[in-house]
Amino acid sequence: MASVAEVKAAIEAAVAQVNEGQAAIQAASEKLAQAAQTMAAALDGSGHELVGAAQAALAQADTELQEGLAATLTAVERAQTYAAGI
Repeated sequence: MASVAEVKAAIEAAVAQVNEGQAAIQAASEKLAQAAQTMAAALDGSGHELVGAAQAALAQADTELQEGLAATLTAVERAQTYAAGI
């Protein structure tokens, strides 16, 4: 069985990995926002349903990224609370 120090170190390592993942999520969200702006400018005035569907899909992707980010924040908070209590 792992010692308390080993468990805490493993949690710290996992949190560091999650932090890297959070940065990637934030970068992906920024890229999606840029893509949405580019698409909106390029397709301004188009009433085609596929344009609206593409824009809605980008918005949904960003929403899901934000939900994932929120979940990682909760996971980190809980892991750190656990580590502090052992």
